[in-house]
Amino acid sequence: MLPTMNADTKSTASFGYRDVPEDEKEALVREVFSSVARRYDLMNDLMSGGVHRIWKDAMVEWLNPQPGWRSVDVAGGTGDIAFRIADMARLRGGEAKVTVCDINQDMLNEGVRRAEEKGEHSLEWVCGSAEALPFPDCSFDSYTIAFGIRNVTHIAKALKEALRVLKPGGRFICLEFSKVEAPVLDEIYERFSFSVIPKIGEWVAQDADSYRYLAESIRRFPPQAKFKKMIEKAGLSQVKVRNLSGGIAAMHSAWKI
Repeated sequence: MLPTMNADTKSTASFGYRDVPEDEKEALVREVFSSVARRYDLMNDLMSGGVHRIWKDAMVEWLNPQPGWRSVDVAGGTGDIAFRIADMARLRGGEAKVTVCDINQDMLNEGVRRAEEKGEHSLEWVCGSAEALPFPDCSFDSYTIAFGIRNVTHIAKALKEALRVLKPGGRFICLEFSKVEAPVLDEIYERFSFSVIPKIGEWVAQDADSYRYLAESIRRFPPQAKFKKMIEKAGLSQVKVRNLSGGIAAMHSAWKI
């Protein structure tokens, strides 16, 4: 006889090394990023020694944005990827319309502040969830997401939304922390992630717990090959993977055919 399911039993989602009711994860993630928003970009520099800038440059170079494109950068909070897309389109001789979409208004506010400092007035800032994007079908020539997809509650839903909002022939690129594949580097990176990063978070952002969560969330994210299969299952095509820094981060590229 099959066991009966308790009506009060809730589905769970990973929040770092904890499993929490899936309907609570979004609020917990929002709280993390509200806590670190003002120090987020400084912390990225300190945690990576500035290497995250090289990774983001590589992502946008692979995207190769063109003048006239409509692009959406999801979980794009402070605008790092959006600024790069807009700048590269100008180098190609024109403007691209870039929308930054993030679930956290505090992160968006920080992005707007940075845009004002840069004199960048071409970006659109929208508060919305990666799992239910507030855009019509077939709206964008490109969809980017950098270091954000591991924080969503349902990765498969976010990927389906990427497919939905892309135009036929549109490009998807995800930059995310991944599984280190270089021998020895994996052990060094593991120690750094759990010993050093939370301490930097405590000293600089007065928030060790949020950065401990971020380190744990990296470990719970699917490795390169498994994530590639998830992208294919969502309906995107021609999926390719490029490792960065021995697999500390990886880029996944795909197309809507």
